[in-house]
Order: sequence, then structure tokens, then C-alpha cells
Amino acid sequence: MHRYLRAVGFSKIQKREEYEELVRFTSECYQTEETAATVEGEDFSERRKVFADQMGLMVRGVYDDKDEFHSEYCVPYFIGRSERSYEDIVIERHAEKESYAGVCDDMNLGVSLIFYLQNVTEYLNRVRYGRTDQVSASLVLSGLSVEGKILMPVYQKMPVVSEIRASQERNRMLQAARDGDEDAIENLTLEDMDTYSMISRRISDEDVFSIVTTHFMPCGVECDHYNIMGEILEVRLLENNKTEEKIYALTIETNEIVLDICINQEDLMGEPLPGRRFRGIIWLQGLVHFEEKW
Repeated sequence: MHRYLRAVGFSKIQKREEYEELVRFTSECYQTEETAATVEGEDFSERRKVFADQMGLMVRGVYDDKDEFHSEYCVPYFIGRSERSYEDIVIERHAEKESYAGVCDDMNLGVSLIFYLQNVTEYLNRVRYGRTDQVSASLVLSGLSVEGKILMPVYQKMPVVSEIRASQERNRMLQAARDGDEDAIENLTLEDMDTYSMISRRISDEDVFSIVTTHFMPCGVECDHYNIMGEILEVRLLENNKTEEKIYALTIETNEIVLDICINQEDLMGEPLPGRRFRGIIWLQGLVHFEEKW
């Protein structure tokens, strides 16, 4: 059973028989279906069933020669609402099954961003026409979480022009460092050492979460899992139309990245309100809006 089923309102699914019945229900009562041909020539299909606004379950499988559908696996999904443009998005297949991960660079993080691809059939149609190179596209990020806490906000002054310019200069140096500029690498190293020194001085008298207001860090051994903390911009309380479980949909800003996350009300400690902060572990998903349409 998928660990993140509870994030979209299926926390009571405990037995395999219950899970298989849920997969069968989703496969037979789907609302949308998209198909594409795989590299091996199979007819691959994504069947989606919506259980709350922008979230639900997706059953992926293949059609046989008799045009009968055989489900292979089921994943929960949540579609975000904030788009961001990226260059050179690379998409690669997982070894185990017909699922894909996307990779792109984000200057605000300083590391590569890895996400679970939601629209596989659209990508497979690109592959069919030989468009497997790096792409520039808009990306809608979202996260599913099964554990989270609400933290109180910290006072922050409005950024002045000099701080904005310093942030832009850091992004420029990050790009230069990626291109092999040794001076940029040295400057970034010195800057990180200064930051570490400042935190070491303050940590003896202050709480770490009053010093670090936001973070976005890889978590665990799975590449698309992240430990995040960010400011809550918007809160929506949704309801699974099958189980009637309550789910929070939160719009978060973390490291200047805006994304939407969903979490079961029972898994969130504290009351989420705009201005407060969310801290938790998310499974990052992404919907890529390719520029070319097929």
C-alpha cells in the first residue's frame, strides 16, 4: 500500500483487501483517462479519479491485445496552482516500473530539484516523436505530507534594495559556479563560512527556528522527499468525497519557491493560518506543461 494514501484522505485503509478494492473502484469509476505508447510498444494508460479539489488517485496500467486494461500500480496525487518556469528539465524513467522522475536546477536552492512526474502519458507522447532532450517548460510543484507541524512566525523586516541585490548577486554566482567559475566557487564558500559562523554565535542564546526561518532540504534515501519549512500564504480545508476525511491544502513559500501541499488534518500538529509556518516532510510531485503540444 502506498504510504501517502492518507495525505489525500484514505488513512483508514489498513488491509490489502481494502487497498485492492480501492484500486479496483478507482480503475472502474475513473473520470479521466489518457493513453500513450511506451518504448516497448505497449498501450500505457493513466486513469484518474478525483476525490477532492485537485487531488485523488491515479491508476496506471496497460491494455493487452484484447483491449482489456490491467492495472500495474496506484498513486495518490495533488495538483498545485503555482507555476514556475525552468530551463533544461530532464526526465528519466524509474528502473522498477513505468514511472518517471524530473530533475531541474533551482538557483534559490543551490541544488537540483527532483520530483515525481504526474503527467507521464504526455511525456511518452514526446518520446514517441523523438523529443527526449532537455526541455524548457513551466512546472507546477506540489507536495504530499503525512507528518507536519505548525510553527509561530518570526519577525522579519521588509527586504531593502541592498538585500535584494545581494540575493540576485548570489544567484548569479551560483550559476557561474555551476559553469566552473573558480572565483565564484571561492566566494560562495567564504559566504557559507560566514553564515555558519553567525549561526554558531547565535545558537547559544536563540532557538534554531528563530534563526532559520525557511529551509528546503533533501530527506532520507528517496530523492523526491524533502524536509521543508516555509511561510503559509493560504489555507484551504478540503473533504474527501468518499471517506469524508478532512485535508488541509496549504500554499507555502519556502526559499522563494511557492508550492501547494496537502496533509490529512489528523497528521498536522497545530492550527494552520496565513503568516504562520509549516514544517514537515513532503513527497514532491510535478506537473510539467511542455511548450510543444502533440
